[in-house]
Amino acid sequence: MDLSIVIPVKDEAESLPELLAEIKATILPAVQSIEVIAIDDGSRDNSWEVLQNLSKEYDFLKAVRFQYNCGKAAALSLGFQLASGKYIATMDGDLQDNPAEIPEMLKMLESGSDLVSGWKKKRYDPWHKTIPSKLFNLTVSIVCGQRLHDFNCGLKAYKAEVAKSVQLYGDFHRFIPLMASWNGFKIAEKVVEHRARRYGNSKYGISRLVSGFLDLLTLMFLRKFVVKPLHFFGMVGLLLCLVATGVFGYFGFEWASTGLLRVRPLLVLAGFAFVSGIQFISLGLLGEMLNSKLQNKNYPIAASTFTILTPKNFF
Repeated sequence: MDLSIVIPVKDEAESLPELLAEIKATILPAVQSIEVIAIDDGSRDNSWEVLQNLSKEYDFLKAVRFQYNCGKAAALSLGFQLASGKYIATMDGDLQDNPAEIPEMLKMLESGSDLVSGWKKKRYDPWHKTIPSKLFNLTVSIVCGQRLHDFNCGLKAYKAEVAKSVQLYGDFHRFIPLMASWNGFKIAEKVVEHRARRYGNSKYGISRLVSGFLDLLTLMFLRKFVVKPLHFFGMVGLLLCLVATGVFGYFGFEWASTGLLRVRPLLVLAGFAFVSGIQFISLGLLGEMLNSKLQNKNYPIAASTFTILTPKNFF
């Protein structure tokens, strides 16, 4: 299989027939063999029935159904697992992504890129969606050091090993290029056509911006401290203990000078800070113990993360 196209579907019954017809007309002539994996993410309309009917018409269509809405990340993760193609492309099922862009993205993969992310430079979305999106993309680029104009574009193309190397859950699908970059893969960006929505309504609201920033914090925490939790919890614990020790020292000096010791709110807060600091340090130590136990199980390392140089490479 040359190309696998993974399409998360959520209440897109009206757009699916046109989308499959476009894929057949624009991609099939350019690629020898393809498969389309449509993941019905708990649709409440008749998307599943439409997919069943379309699978009889298009022999390259594979349809999978979630019994309830599991989220886009879960749909993509399952699609990546099921994909058998040398290359994997993803796109949304609402017809706003143009499948005719995929052949050019595949050429970029053949030229040396590992992941090609689409950039909807000209968007046909309302301002209350485009402005938060630009703010989010700028923040992620600055904080993480991976410059992309559109992290959340659904139209992407991957080498199979890249897609299968990222671990997706929650809403981490927004950060696939970032996680792939951290894994050492080469990321490229391509301006793609964005089309106005013709059917249904957008599944995303302003709340996506808040959840996106929270997911970014989670991802950065996991990136820096998942293998050394004591560095985070211990730092917070030591800071609290140092502040509490300073306050105790002040009141101890006052007691030694005047012979009086009055219970003040600041002294109570210092005691609370000291106990909390000890708890943070203990939590970090427990994390280190658990991490050490997991490391001793010798989990396999993905072959794409390392290279072995044999003697013949040196001649």
